[in-house]
Amino acid sequence: QGMLVSRGRRILFADADGATSFGDVEKLDKELSRVERMGHGIAVGSRAHMVKSDAVVKRSFLRNFLMHGFHTVLLVLGISSIKDTQCGFKMVTRKTAATLFPLMHVEGWIFDIELLLLASWHNVPMVEVPVTWHEVDGSKVSIVRDSVKMLVDLLIIRFYYLTGLW
Repeated sequence: QGMLVSRGRRILFADADGATSFGDVEKLDKELSRVERMGHGIAVGSRAHMVKSDAVVKRSFLRNFLMHGFHTVLLVLGISSIKDTQCGFKMVTRKTAATLFPLMHVEGWIFDIELLLLASWHNVPMVEVPVTWHEVDGSKVSIVRDSVKMLVDLLIIRFYYLTGLW
């Protein structure tokens, strides 16, 4: 609901853990201006440029395995233009928020995917922007439990949209 009552020309949402530098807001805004079309656009903060960094290389085998599996599922769903869908740092235009957020059904970790799917289906221009990110201790994510929940939610999203129930 917060996205729908926001007043700005651009609306940013960010994970509460502060893992992404707010200094990168200007980069998202600049790239969003570059791709914006008829008032629509989404800039997606991305850690994809960090794949070879210690932040990713030193992750557990299970975490990296699940990450690659998740990306494979996303390819099957049709999201291939954005490499890092789960970075919690995205900026949308007000018009895009007003168009897409009322259509959304999913809450929790996976809402980003539904947003990007809807954007793709509505021909909203999207751009992926490298951001400064660091691992934050004390994560509330349970790798196995939340991965299973995300997979179930992805399947639900696909089923409901495929069958026209949403």
